[in-house]
Amino acid sequence: MKHKGVEGNKGNEGTEGKTEFPQFLYFPSTWLFIAGFALLFAALAIAWNESHQPWQGWIARYNTQSDVTPVPIEIRTLVPTQTGKPELCVTCHIGIEDISASHPAETFGCVVCHGGQPLALDKDRAHTTMRGGRNPSDLSVAAQSCGQANCHGGYTDAERNHVDRVLKSVQATYAGGVAHVRFSFGAQKSPTALFGIRAVSDPTQVLPSKELRSLDMFATNPVSGTLDAKMVSCLDGGCHLWTTPAKPQAYAYRSSGCAACHYVYADDGLYRGKDATIARDEPGHGVAHQLTTAIPFSQCNHCHNRGNYDLKSMTFDLRDDLSPVARPLSAQMPLEGRRLLEYYQPIADFTKCEYELNCVDCHTAQEAMGNGRIYGSKKDAQYIQCQTCHGTPTTKPQTATIRSANELAMRQARINGHAEFLKVGDQVIVTERGELLWSIKQIAPNKFVQTEKVSGKIHNVPLVQGSKCTQDGKTQTSDYCHECHAVVR
Repeated sequence: MKHKGVEGNKGNEGTEGKTEFPQFLYFPSTWLFIAGFALLFAALAIAWNESHQPWQGWIARYNTQSDVTPVPIEIRTLVPTQTGKPELCVTCHIGIEDISASHPAETFGCVVCHGGQPLALDKDRAHTTMRGGRNPSDLSVAAQSCGQANCHGGYTDAERNHVDRVLKSVQATYAGGVAHVRFSFGAQKSPTALFGIRAVSDPTQVLPSKELRSLDMFATNPVSGTLDAKMVSCLDGGCHLWTTPAKPQAYAYRSSGCAACHYVYADDGLYRGKDATIARDEPGHGVAHQLTTAIPFSQCNHCHNRGNYDLKSMTFDLRDDLSPVARPLSAQMPLEGRRLLEYYQPIADFTKCEYELNCVDCHTAQEAMGNGRIYGSKKDAQYIQCQTCHGTPTTKPQTATIRSANELAMRQARINGHAEFLKVGDQVIVTERGELLWSIKQIAPNKFVQTEKVSGKIHNVPLVQGSKCTQDGKTQTSDYCHECHAVVR
């Protein structure tokens, strides 16, 4: 016999312990209303949060600068023509400089290079997905930023694929430094480069004698106590483009990657631009948010002339006659003397033009950034000699004619800000590897002139032919020229 009370409870089977919702919650329209309200609340919360960020303070600080015209404190939107997508970055970074004349913000914006969240005004959210932190040209991300197709990568003309070239350059691989230290201490049997900071290969090349097909990656975790283990600290110390200096300090500030050369730092590392978010008294910033191909010798010196690497101690010994070890040079010191002192190592011989000009006036883009080939040492990668521009007792410099406004040399002149110096039809000097030197042109049968890439100053380029030089042109290299033309110091 079944108990009536038990039968009466059958309707609750399967719902015991569960919460019954009010009837109105079973209507779809109710949930739509709740979802809509939640979205509205979230949107209002985001809007309130964005409107209560420090961006008002940055604009206010910008307005306090003496050399700017005050602007309204309001959210500022930039819509780059290249992407058509709005960005709010310039709300906080108001006053920031265009990265270069060929990269106007109105065209490229910020995000195409830096990444990040374009519509965020909160610093942390805006910067969360940035490439390379402050430096999108760091070699770890350069292929995704600078090396994008139709920027500095992706061309059928390999010369325009600058990131690919840089990654294979001696400045990035540091192959020569690694090889010669390992060879000197018996870690390898010959000075031929075997390793780079990263592995690189060039399967397409037809190998002349000085080029390498590939480099293996230098061991990141070598056996403790070995030479390679000691070298790890050396390689982390900033002697190649993959790193920034291990100890950032006055006269040695630089960035990594492409910016190591093209982003100029003052000796004191202080920012002198108008971006209100960058403190003027905080060392470690570039002079301005700008890239340049007119690189002054002082930028090169931040790596190349502040000392020597001590193989015995595996440490970098700073020059004791220059800052930061010695006292800063007097601001009243004549420019010529300053350049001569700052420019080169004390024991070396150099001609006057080598310290009057800047490094980029002689060393070509292919020497500094690489030509897409892999070399085992700086000596193999560099080839500019005195005779490249001055000729020999029996020959004039090689020349080539500018045939098109789109030719590389013409583009380089425009990018460098000296478009007026060169025109189609001009004769310019061409190197033994076929690279046109846009800054040196022939203006008469025996007369060449050069414009300084940094200052635009014009110099005559004297020829050896017709001079008193008796040097055999077949063996005439810069080493021989220095024997007669070295500056007495």
